[in-house]
This record gives sequence, structure tokens and C-alpha cells, in this order.
Amino acid sequence: MVDLTTTYLTLRLQHPFMIGASPLADHVEMARRLEDGGASAIVIRSLFEEQITMARTGRISHMDPAEPAFAGLLGTFPPEEEYAFGPEEYLEHIARLKAALGVPVIASLNGVSTESWLAFARNIEQAGADALELNLCQLVADPARSSLSVESHIRDMVGTLKRTLRIPLAVKLPVFLTTPAHFARELDRAGANGLILFNRVYHPVIDIETSTLRPELELSSSTELLTRLAWLPILRGLVKASLAVSGGVHAPEDGIRAILAGADAVQMVSAIVRRGENYFGVMRDTLAEWLQRKGLGSIGQARGAIGSPPADAVELVERAGYLRTLGRGVRQEKRA
Repeated sequence: MVDLTTTYLTLRLQHPFMIGASPLADHVEMARRLEDGGASAIVIRSLFEEQITMARTGRISHMDPAEPAFAGLLGTFPPEEEYAFGPEEYLEHIARLKAALGVPVIASLNGVSTESWLAFARNIEQAGADALELNLCQLVADPARSSLSVESHIRDMVGTLKRTLRIPLAVKLPVFLTTPAHFARELDRAGANGLILFNRVYHPVIDIETSTLRPELELSSSTELLTRLAWLPILRGLVKASLAVSGGVHAPEDGIRAILAGADAVQMVSAIVRRGENYFGVMRDTLAEWLQRKGLGSIGQARGAIGSPPADAVELVERAGYLRTLGRGVRQEKRA
């Protein structure tokens, strides 16, 4: 028997494969099916800053939707009835899941400011969540805001939450960062218990018949994993926080690659939508078989096995790999 247990956000999991934030755990019955199918933890969908501020103050970003000056802009936000849960319903759902499940339940908050809505995290803790995931999704189009100011803003948000909470806190990193290593270390120093690579970006599509933008959601593919695999070994040696992958794990081989690169946990959504909740068992069992075949007794012996170059050599190693890859591609094209 091999030991598949892993520690993520100080939580002991039976194996690394968990459900990521999504509608798949919107109902207790479905969450039970995910657990029975083999999910080692459940991350429930995000509650949004805008929902909390509307419920508490009737405003979004300090603007009243009833005021004509703001009605057009705020009218683009979803109406209250389109959200799966309101703030109070969200807390009730956490309590129901905790009563029904044996695996950890991780809540998720999605927001952009460092203001009073963050106090809702205490309510989430009191409702029984085992950990909190902070999902930071913001398009910064203001040319007056520097990358440093944006990252400092997020770091301060994490610090504020850590001073408030007793449960572990994970931060889902934006995929577009100027210096991910520096930012990850700053979040680590601010107290983040885990970093998740990375937040998916959902782009609208242009409808050429109506000349308008239309929101569209696409499931991920294995190609998205490549960016995660590139950063895992680098961050593994820089931070104390747990590292998780979100996006691009669709096959057992993808999960094994993530672990070899240094992941403590692997979040899955799209693959479960396509293949069903029992696919967690396939991921778990294939990992165990691979470890046995390699003569490894635990997942810890495989995690981060590909290693990472010394911090002062990372850029040279990455640059060399970049040149080698392009050179090989050109030679292959010539032979073809």
C-alpha cells in the first residue's frame, strides 16, 4: 500500500484530488456524490463582494443602483435572483454541507476591495467552513495604477483577513502577473496558508451579427496546465504556503505531472463535468498504481521530484529552455 495522504492548508487530505469552486456542490446530495466518488475536499462556489455589499448597504462599489447616474453601469451586474445563494443562504449551505460530509468544506470569496465586506469571512468561519479561498478577479484598466499598487492592495487584503480568521486562508492567484515569484512571496509573508495556480480568465466573445460582447463560459483543457507546471517548481522553493493547481488537469497523467512539479493539491472541475464524480476514484487509483510501479511508498516522495533550479539561476535556466524549444521546433519544421 502506498500513502496518498497530503497536507493542504494544514488540512490532512486522503489524496490530492478535490473539487474546485463551481456549481457542482450547490446541493447537498450532489456534494455527497462527489465525496462518494472520491473527492478529498469540496470547494463551494464563490460568494461575491457585490452580493455582500448589496445585502448590507444596497450599493455596489459605493454606488446606488437606484440613482439614475449609476443605473446604466450597475445594470450590467446580474440581478439578485440569478445568484445561486445570497449571503445568508451561503452560510446555511456551509452548515448543511458540514453536517452531511466527512471531507473538508472550503468556502470561497470573490472580490476586489479591502473594505468592510471582508468582515463576512468571520461569518463563513462561524458557519463551520474548514478553510477559505480568496478568489481575486479584477481587470485593472486604469493606466494610473501600477502593478506594485495592485499587488500591494491584494497583499493588504490577505493580511487583513489573516488577522481576522482562525481557519486557513488560500489565495487564488491571477494568471497575469509581472513578477509572480515576488508576489507569491509577499502573500506568503502576509500569512497566506496556500496559493492556487491560477485563476481562470473568462473572456467575452464578439457576436459579429449584433456587434456586441456576449459572456461565454468554456471548460478548460489540458493545455492550460502548462503555465501551472512552469511556475510550481519555482514557487515550491520560495514559499512555505501550500501549493495547489486549478485548471488544466483532465487526465491522471496531468495530476501526476502537477505533483512532480510540486503541487500539494489538485482542484478539478471541467474533467468532472465531462466524466462524472467517479473520475476522482480513477485519478486516485491511477496515482497509487504509478507510485507502486515507480517503487515509491508515498506521494511525498514524488512531490516536487523534478526539482527546481536555485533562485539565482531560474531565469537563465528558463531562458535556455526557451531557446532550446524554439531551436528544436525550427529543426523539426525544416525536416518536415
